[in-house]
Amino acid sequence: MIRRIFIKLLAIFALVILAATVTMDIGVRHRWQSAMRRDLEGNLIRHARLLAQTLANQPREKMQEVAAQSATAIDARVTIINEKGSVLGDSAADPAEMENHAVRPEFAAALEGRIGTDLHTSKTVGVPYLYVAVPAPRVGAVRVAKPLASIEQVEQHIRQEILRSSILALAAALVLAWITSYFISRRLRAIQRFAEEVAAGNLAARVEEAGTDEIGQVAAALDKTARILEKSFAAVETGRKELETLLNSMQEAVLAVSRDGRVRWANERISKIIPQGVRLGSPVVETVRDPDFLKVVNACLASGGPQRARLNSVAPGQAFEATVAPIPDGGAVAVLFDLTKVERAEKMRRDFIANVSHELRTPLTSIHGYAETLLDNELDQESAREFLEIIRKNTARMTRLTEDLLTLARVESREHRFEFTDIAAGELLEDACESFRETARSSNVEVSEENAATKRVRADMDAIHQVFVNLIDNAIKYAGSGGRIEIGARDVGDTVQFWVRDFGPGIGSEHLPRLFERFYRVDKARSRESGGTGLGLAIAKHIVLAHGGQIWAESELGKGSRFAFTLPLALESATAGSRSG
Repeated sequence: MIRRIFIKLLAIFALVILAATVTMDIGVRHRWQSAMRRDLEGNLIRHARLLAQTLANQPREKMQEVAAQSATAIDARVTIINEKGSVLGDSAADPAEMENHAVRPEFAAALEGRIGTDLHTSKTVGVPYLYVAVPAPRVGAVRVAKPLASIEQVEQHIRQEILRSSILALAAALVLAWITSYFISRRLRAIQRFAEEVAAGNLAARVEEAGTDEIGQVAAALDKTARILEKSFAAVETGRKELETLLNSMQEAVLAVSRDGRVRWANERISKIIPQGVRLGSPVVETVRDPDFLKVVNACLASGGPQRARLNSVAPGQAFEATVAPIPDGGAVAVLFDLTKVERAEKMRRDFIANVSHELRTPLTSIHGYAETLLDNELDQESAREFLEIIRKNTARMTRLTEDLLTLARVESREHRFEFTDIAAGELLEDACESFRETARSSNVEVSEENAATKRVRADMDAIHQVFVNLIDNAIKYAGSGGRIEIGARDVGDTVQFWVRDFGPGIGSEHLPRLFERFYRVDKARSRESGGTGLGLAIAKHIVLAHGGQIWAESELGKGSRFAFTLPLALESATAGSRSG
C-alpha cells in the first residue's frame, strides 16, 4: 500500500513541479527577457543621444576614431552615418567596406528625426544585435548596438537556476511523498484492518483515528457505522436467539424450507423425531421422507397458500398433523403437531369407558336379576338369604370399583395431597408385613421379610402402604395355597428399592409392558373371582411416580413374579450418603 501511495503522490508532485517549471520558463523568463531588453534599449538610447551631441563638434574625418573610442567607453558597437546613409565610422568594421545603411530600419527612422530600434544579425560581423539609432545634428545619425549574447547568457543562467530549483523541489517532493505516503498508508492500513474485522463479523472492532482531516472524518464515520451495526446486529441476534429458544422450547416440530426446497432451519424437536437426523442446506426429501409431507410442502411453495395434511410415516409408530404456511422470501415453514399422545389418550378414554361399562355391567346385571327374582317369586328364607348375599357382594364390588376410580382420578390429577415425612425404609416394610401376616396365614401363604435398607426415605406412609397393599394382595392371590411370598427393601444409590415377590406361575413377557394400565388383567377370570377391580397396579404406579420414584415388574413363567419400586432418599440420608462417598 505504501508503495502505491508513494508513486501516486510522487507523480502528482512531479506534475505540479513540471507545470511550475514550464510556467516559470515560459512566463517568468519571457517577462524578464522583455524587461531586460527594455532596460538595455533604454541604456542604448541614452548612450546614443550623448554620443550624438558629442559628434556635432567633431570633424567628419575623425568619425572613425570617435566611434572606436565611444564603443570602448560604453562597451557597445558604435556606427556613424551621414545624411545619405554612407558609413562615416564603425567600431567593429572598416567604413570603406561597409554598404550604405540608409535603408536599415533603425537608421531610416533616425534620418527621419525619430529614434529607431531593431533586432537582427549583423551582416558585417554575423552576430545578433539590438540596434538603437538617433538623429545626429550636422552629421546624419548615430547607432549604438549591443550583442544579445549577454541577454542569452543571463537567460541560460536563469534556465539553469530554474532547472536546479526544480530538481531540488523534486528531491524535496520525493522525501515529502515518502513521509506523507508512510503516514497516510499507516492510517489507511488501520482503517483497512478495521474494515476486514467488521467484514469477518467482529462488529466490536474499533478504529483508532484522532485526525480531523478527510481520512479522520472517514474513520470516524466508519467507527460510528460499526457502533450502529453492532447495536443493530446485537438486537437482531437477541431476537434470533429468543425466537430460536422459543421454537426449541415448543413441543411441536418446526421446519423451515427455502423456495428451492432445501432445509433452512429446524428446531430441536424435529431432530428428535427424524431417525436420520436433519441436514441443513440439503433437500427436504433427505430429512422428511413422508410423501404426504413433501406433497403439502410443494403445494405451499407453488400456490403461496397454507396447506394441511395428516402424516403417518414421518416416524415409526407416530402420527402427525402438518401445517405448512408460506414465508415472505418465497419459502415455507412447516409445523408438525404430534397426534400420537392425543390419539392414544382418546383411545384410552374410549377403552376406559368401555372397561368401566363392562366392569359395571356384570354386577349391575346380577343385582338387577336377583332383585327381580326376589320381587317376583316367593322364596324361602334360605334362598332369599343366598340371593341377598349375591346382591351384597356385587354391591361391594361396585363400591370398590367406584372408590378405586376416584382414588386413581385424584392421584393422576395431583388433587390428592400427600403428607411427605422422613421415615425409615424398614419401618415402611415392617408396617406392610404386619398388615398382611394374618391375611397370608388365612390363605396358607408364607411371608418372608428381607430388610437390607439402612436409610430413610421421604414418603407419605399411608400412600406407600396402599402400594404395598395392592402388590402384596396380588402376590398372595398368585402364590396360591401353600405358596410363599417375599417382601424386601435395600439401598440402591440415592434411592431405596422395595419389592414384593411371589413364586407362583409367573406372567408372560407379552403382558409385562401393560400390567400398570387401567383394567388390564392377565387372568380376567381369576381377577373377577377374587374381587379385583383391575385398577390396583395403576393406582400404585401413579402413587410411586408422585413420590418421584419408579415402578416395574419382572417375571419368568414357572418361577414367579417380582414387583419393585423405588423411593428417593430423605434429605438427611442423601446428604450423609454424599459425605460418606
